Amino acid sequence: MKTLSFFLAVALTVGFANADSGSHLKDAQTGGLELKSVGKISFGPGGLLLISDPGSASVVAVETGDTGPVVKLAKRIENIEGALAKACDAENVLIADMAVNPASGTTWFSVNQRPGNKPAILALSGDGKFSVPDLSGRSYVRMNLPSAENAKLRNVTDLAWGGDSVIVAGQSSEEFANKIFQIPIPLEHGENARFASAETYHVAHRRWETKAPIQSFIPWEEDGEHFVVGAFACTPIAKFPLEKIETGNKIKGTSVVELGSGNRPRDMIIYEKDGEEWLVTNTQRFKKNLFGPSKFWAARVKLEYLEVNEADETNENAARRNVNAPSGPDAKGMEVVEELFGAVLVSQLENAEVVVMRETDPENAEAPHAVELVTLP
Repeated sequence: MKTLSFFLAVALTVGFANADSGSHLKDAQTGGLELKSVGKISFGPGGLLLISDPGSASVVAVETGDTGPVVKLAKRIENIEGALAKACDAENVLIADMAVNPASGTTWFSVNQRPGNKPAILALSGDGKFSVPDLSGRSYVRMNLPSAENAKLRNVTDLAWGGDSVIVAGQSSEEFANKIFQIPIPLEHGENARFASAETYHVAHRRWETKAPIQSFIPWEEDGEHFVVGAFACTPIAKFPLEKIETGNKIKGTSVVELGSGNRPRDMIIYEKDGEEWLVTNTQRFKKNLFGPSKFWAARVKLEYLEVNEADETNENAARRNVNAPSGPDAKGMEVVEELFGAVLVSQLENAEVVVMRETDPENAEAPHAVELVTLP
């Protein structure tokens, strides 16, 4: 192993319950926070919540005050949609994303209330209580995501705290639609992000592509260099050097793993178990299931796969998972994670402990979901 992953180092920082999130905001505004829409959410240090607002092409960072102590989710919660709808007095809700706050163990949700499609942020505490946190009086900054001339941001597909910056993945209306944004810390109002267009080699399709956006990603450090490691539909995993993210640049990723075509990534985490570091990607299969009880499944790969850089190990020659078997000699160190069958959303609490939103009836897409704490193998 070349280095301890940057992601784990960031996770340790984020999980420090007494970290001062205020030091990461500059000229924050207090009061008046309004959201046009809600999408992906994530946490920074000390309960600092990052909320994507694709409708206004921006990301909001808000000091929630949710700083601990940590109380882990004690029991499985059934019918999470029903419980969230009751908490915000809506007929029903559509869950956009879920993020557990490592500083407190509280699980936060971004939802759209029905009818009316009104955005809302809700929380589930470790003791199973639901609430609608009052963010109206909290300090926040709104960071606008820039676009090229005559282009429009279509979607924010993922975002994460990156140690000295906030990293955002999205899709624009340009020909080079796959975008990576880097927003420096301290975070402040306005348009401060650098952004670049990204091109990725899709191993299963055997071609370079520019339109498909990163679906999920993690920050990563290798030999002192910082990367974004992202997963794409059909399902290459590629790394992009952060140092090349400058406005107007076009950067090429290095594809290092192919999990198999017909899948769409949803979340990505890194954890350590028995001295081995693993990258986990949970996905949704949009083709016929080859194995397992659900179209929602996950694979883990040893982090040594991320460290390859030679042409005979990357892009056209990237390691490929054997799609006809849960594991095997064709791709050592690549395994299906049985504990994550049915996992629609996954958010990391601490190392191998994750909060999972899981389907309850694979045959019924309308069935409500359940939320529970899971320990990875």
